[in-house]
Amino acid sequence: MDIKTFLHCDTRTKLGKEYQGVLTRITSEHYTFVETMPTRQKRHPRIFNGRYITITRQTDGSLRPNFKPMPKGMNAEQFSFNVYLELNKGLKGLIEKESWRPFGVEW
Repeated sequence: MDIKTFLHCDTRTKLGKEYQGVLTRITSEHYTFVETMPTRQKRHPRIFNGRYITITRQTDGSLRPNFKPMPKGMNAEQFSFNVYLELNKGLKGLIEKESWRPFGVEW
């Protein structure tokens, strides 16, 4: 049996190495293998992109806010207030109202 290979990573197949691809039967004695390029998925997709923060979803489903650099000419109080406003805006549609409880408040 003859197998013709079309590889992206190596010029020749390496012993013991696994390759992902498509094996096609051309004739009863001839096959062709074409290696496919692996698709790269974002590890933590960005679900909110604001001016002061971004929010990403972790692999376990949790949300993680990330700060962007503080703009020049802005003091810490202005920056933290704008981050607060943007965080509220970003989380508003992402968290169900029933599951959100202010810290220390019993309903």
